Amino acid sequence: MKVIIINGSARRHGCTARALREVEEVLHDEGIKTITFHIGSQDIRGCISCHKCQKTGKCVFDDAVNEIAAEFENADGILIGTPVYYAGASGTVISLLDRLYYSTSFDKTMKAGAAVISSRRAGSTSALDELNKYFTLSHMPVVPSSYWNEVHGFTASDVEKDAEGLQTMRNLGRNMAFLVKSISLGKEKYGLPENESGIYTSFADGL
Repeated sequence: MKVIIINGSARRHGCTARALREVEEVLHDEGIKTITFHIGSQDIRGCISCHKCQKTGKCVFDDAVNEIAAEFENADGILIGTPVYYAGASGTVISLLDRLYYSTSFDKTMKAGAAVISSRRAGSTSALDELNKYFTLSHMPVVPSSYWNEVHGFTASDVEKDAEGLQTMRNLGRNMAFLVKSISLGKEKYGLPENESGIYTSFADGL
């Protein structure tokens, strides 16, 4: 079993990385493999709606998006971390996720999804909501914890003092491991749920 970890902070060893590491250590203790991508300082542009991915099966811009997509297809879950900028996720994370989710046609049903947010003080819950929406529109269960999945601090050493935040990360890791394992057993016994598709409300009749 494998979980993809995406660190969306430009600071490779900053607050976001510290939070993600707390989750990752629990996942490893639970026998879950991880692979981490540090994308915060990469030049990842947004989607240009060219629709080339619908013909080729991958994004026309061959960067971290396609690299992550190859791992994501065979993963059991994804963990996304971001710092808070103006009460939202980093622009790099949003650009990556827009293209990752739009350009990949593989089934994401029941892959576990979790977001981790780091902020100095506030804006974290709106950023958390922003990232969780990528999971819910893809039939992916959102992993819960004992509080919102956030840590606070201006530096990684500040996060070390956020005892509740780090506890929340550990609980998130345990819940994610449990969910990944449970879904794997469920798929073996029952298969994946059937998902309807092909209905789009566009109000073409003008109503």
